[in-house]
Amino acid sequence: MEIRINPTARPKERPTDESKLGFGHIFTDHMLLIDYDGAKGWHNARIEPYAPLNLDPAAACLHYGQMIFEGLKAYHGKDGGIYLFRAVDNFDRFNHSAKRVCMPELDVDLGMEALKTLILLDREWIPKTRGTSLYIRPTMIATEPFLGVRASSKYLFYIIIGPVGSYYAEGLSPVKIYVEDRYVRAVPGGTGEAKTGGNYAASLLPAKEANEKGFAQVLWLDGREKMYVEEVGTMNIFFVVDEKVITAPLTGSVLKGITRDSVIRIVRDSGLKMEERLLPIDEVVAAASNGRLKEAFGTGTAAVISPVGQITYKDKNYVIADGEMGKLSQKLYDEILAIQYAEKPDPYGWVERIG
Repeated sequence: MEIRINPTARPKERPTDESKLGFGHIFTDHMLLIDYDGAKGWHNARIEPYAPLNLDPAAACLHYGQMIFEGLKAYHGKDGGIYLFRAVDNFDRFNHSAKRVCMPELDVDLGMEALKTLILLDREWIPKTRGTSLYIRPTMIATEPFLGVRASSKYLFYIIIGPVGSYYAEGLSPVKIYVEDRYVRAVPGGTGEAKTGGNYAASLLPAKEANEKGFAQVLWLDGREKMYVEEVGTMNIFFVVDEKVITAPLTGSVLKGITRDSVIRIVRDSGLKMEERLLPIDEVVAAASNGRLKEAFGTGTAAVISPVGQITYKDKNYVIADGEMGKLSQKLYDEILAIQYAEKPDPYGWVERIG
């Protein structure tokens, strides 16, 4: 499919201080859009100047939550190249989300071609400082105007991109997380394993309440028994107990994280014992109390590795690794970033140079 390019006549001023990028507030000059309807399929691929979308007030995405998205990054490598990290896996997960909320799948080759074209057009926006990157947000929304609970017949796929720094203000400093035992985010059979907006809407009130108490994130327990650890609001989570690394299994209510999978593969290849199993929160706090919990960390595209220095459960605080970043957390962060920035050979075939 031909991708038409309509370059902007009014380029934006690019940020000059990469130490102040923040996350998710700055966007490049252009965006990519592709339309879909039941008769034509995917069509009208174009790159246009970044601008507001024109939506009918009755668009299905606004009333029935038919929308999905992804998050991935492009990196300015040590050798001056531009690299993508596991982008095909992100598009595969995008299509998994699409099926769950009754949306059309996007051809992965088309998605990759569109993504690369957009990035290379706005390549001057990619920051060069280590720890910074170009964040990429592929999104699909239902656009057919109607009021009635059914799947839409029309959709818009678009990609916006922008330079980012650290996701958390703390950077690599360990964060404090609050174990949520009143609200639930997802249950098996629901949409918890899809990246759809409703999942995040369900998390906003508990996250707000946790933030007001001084916590960076909420740690969710399973929605049935409120007994087993699942994930953090924006990350999968891992615990190191004795010599074992433990994370929640993919049972339908936990997002299949790309960084999660990368960590699991690196941990197993390093010879450590890796367990994907149901982990009771009582087991976690008991291990924290008796010194067996060596470290905890979250994983995700935005933060990569985020060490956890404290968890609070039922108003009791449990400090982890003396509130410092653990050795394994640091090793994983260094290993993944070295691959992403092409500072070392990639033994997994995760990165692709596109320019």
